[in-house]
Amino acid sequence: MDLQLLVGLGNPGSRYAETRHNVGFMLLERLAAVESAPFRNQPRLQGLLAEIGSGPQRLRLLMPQTYMNESGRSIRSALDWFRLEPSQLLVLVDDMDLPFGRLRLRASGSAGGHNGLRSTIQHLGSQEFARLRIGIGAPAQEPQERKARTVGHVLGRFSSSERPVLDAVLTEVISGIDLIRRLGIERAGNRLNAFRAEPIVTAP
Repeated sequence: MDLQLLVGLGNPGSRYAETRHNVGFMLLERLAAVESAPFRNQPRLQGLLAEIGSGPQRLRLLMPQTYMNESGRSIRSALDWFRLEPSQLLVLVDDMDLPFGRLRLRASGSAGGHNGLRSTIQHLGSQEFARLRIGIGAPAQEPQERKARTVGHVLGRFSSSERPVLDAVLTEVISGIDLIRRLGIERAGNRLNAFRAEPIVTAP
């Protein structure tokens, strides 16, 4: 995969920082910190942009600042500005239907009820772009209770007990991005889709 644009989905502002819905932002911030690559505001892209590497190996990291429901506007602007194709894009997105500690890499697919992916599909006019879903788990199994608690769950922050699992997930995704670039979606997916970070259970 000729991956050149890595997009993390989330909401801008301190109110939403570190929330489950912003795990895509958290991943890009972790990767940029590892590479000592600062984010800069790019009004024409409606987002914050960092770059790592150079030449053919350059990878652009984009955090849309449009709010989740309009993420596609920023992604469309970035693809147009850098003259890239959707096939050169990977979107990092939270997934409430995936257990916390699990990952799911796909080369294409539907929005699956996620407003950020829905906006991206709308503005790209296609579902043919790669996405890595990062599991945040559901707040409840019973449908009515789940619906009632969804907003509080996705806009809530990870607990201290969840942090070790989150760190393991972010570390795995950063390794996975390198695998995607070297080996392609299918082979990287074999590893990422089998990954499972388990909570640490302390003895009583």
